[in-house]
Amino acid sequence: MNIGIIGAGNIGGTLARKFSALGHRVAVSNSRGPATLAAFAAGTGMEPVDIGQVVRDKDVIVIAIPEEGILRLPKGLFSGAATGTIVVDTGNYYPEVRDRTIPAIEEGMPESQWVAEQLQVPIVKAFNAITVGSLTTRGLPPGAPGRIALPVAGNNARDKEVIFELIHHLGFDALDAGMLAGSWRQQPGAPAYCMDLGAHALTTALGKAEHSRIGEYRRNAVAGAKRAVEAAGSLAAAMAGAGRPANS
Repeated sequence: MNIGIIGAGNIGGTLARKFSALGHRVAVSNSRGPATLAAFAAGTGMEPVDIGQVVRDKDVIVIAIPEEGILRLPKGLFSGAATGTIVVDTGNYYPEVRDRTIPAIEEGMPESQWVAEQLQVPIVKAFNAITVGSLTTRGLPPGAPGRIALPVAGNNARDKEVIFELIHHLGFDALDAGMLAGSWRQQPGAPAYCMDLGAHALTTALGKAEHSRIGEYRRNAVAGAKRAVEAAGSLAAAMAGAGRPANS
């Protein structure tokens, strides 16, 4: 397939490498221009391109940027996409950690519904409810014990089937999580979010999500993210004090 990826951070970069290794033709872009991706793409077969090129003639486009970054994408970007291109949103909204406050989401609009409204294209929500560590290391053959399932939400059954196949080839089961309006069930803090569950357990977790608790789920996720940032900062300070780089 021809796949374009917007964003080369943890999730976008990992998907780009994995899709390329599986034989897909992958173009990748970021906000700083293709020259900054040369080292990342070297020897992989991936093509660094500018943001306008990454959407052209693609079967699938994956958006893997912080949620507020959606507002900085060029206006009309997807007018250059081919008819039938599937657009996947992997984003998660983390206010106070990396995103500015987005009133519509704060008021209860599912994150990817907001993305669809901003970009004026249909969206499939996928790859948002798995950590980069699990995405990198926990893919397994079909039927293997411990194989993880990933939720996929969207309004077009054909589009979801294509993403199911990509997920399957990456080493995971895909679970139809329903329409995009219900994608709040796989947002940060919800019972199904980043729990590395099999298909049956993931179905149960999605069913346990309570719409009235969306705000609570988000607050808990943001609090956990803040603790992780503080812990990482403390580790970096400790390593620096010991005269060692934090990534040693």
